[in-house]
Amino acid sequence: MKVAIMQPYFFPYLGYFQLINSVDVFVVYDNIKYVKKTWFNRNRLLQNGKSEYFTISLKKESDFLNVFDRTISQEYNRKKLIAKFQNAYTSAPYKKEIMPLLEKIVNYENNNLFEYLLNSIKETCHTLDIKTKIIISSSIGVDHNLRSSKKVIAICKNLNARTYVNPIGGLELYKNEEFKENNLELKFIKSNQIKYKQFDNEFVPWLSIIDVLMLNGVDNTKKLLGECILI
Repeated sequence: MKVAIMQPYFFPYLGYFQLINSVDVFVVYDNIKYVKKTWFNRNRLLQNGKSEYFTISLKKESDFLNVFDRTISQEYNRKKLIAKFQNAYTSAPYKKEIMPLLEKIVNYENNNLFEYLLNSIKETCHTLDIKTKIIISSSIGVDHNLRSSKKVIAICKNLNARTYVNPIGGLELYKNEEFKENNLELKFIKSNQIKYKQFDNEFVPWLSIIDVLMLNGVDNTKKLLGECILI
C-alpha cells in the first residue's frame, strides 16, 4: 500500500492532485502549525497573462496555533473571490463547466480553516474521479510530538504501508536508508513538463488547479494526472 502525507492547501497546483492520485491513502495534516505566507490559505491564478495571488482572510490569532485551530475571518468575502475567478477566466473555454465547482467550494459554510481546506480537496478529488482514501492525521494513533521523517515513518507503520511517496522537493529531506531500516520503500513523485494553452500568453507554470481546470476541462485534467513518474 502506498501512502502520502501533506499539509492542506487552498486550490493547490496539479502536482498536489497527482500525488493524491498516485497513492492508496492520503494523510492530511491537521495538527501542524499554520505558517504565514505559505499555501495554506492562498494560491495563484492567471490574471491578464501574469500570476496573481488569491487568499482566504483569517481571523487575527496566535502565530503558534495549528491549522485546525485557525479561523476564517468574518471579513472573508466569498462573493468577491468568486467574482475574481470569473473575471480572471472570463474567456476560458471551460468556465461554464468549472465555475459551479469553484462556487460550491468557496461557499462552503465552515469557518474552521482546516475543515474548509479539507472540503476543497475532497470536492476537487471527487470532480477528478480520484478514489484515494483521505485520512486526517490526528485520527492516527501515533506520537504526534514526533517530527520530520520519524513522524512520517510512524504514520506509515500505523497504516501498514509498504511505500511512502513524497513530492520531489523532499529529495534532500528524507533518506532511503532510514526508510529501509523500517521496512518501507521511499519514492518521490516527479511531474512531467506540462504546458497547455493559457489564452495567447507565455505559459506560467505551477498555478492553482483552477487554472488547469479552466483551460483544460475536467476530462483533460484527468489525463494530466498521469503525467508524472515515481522515482
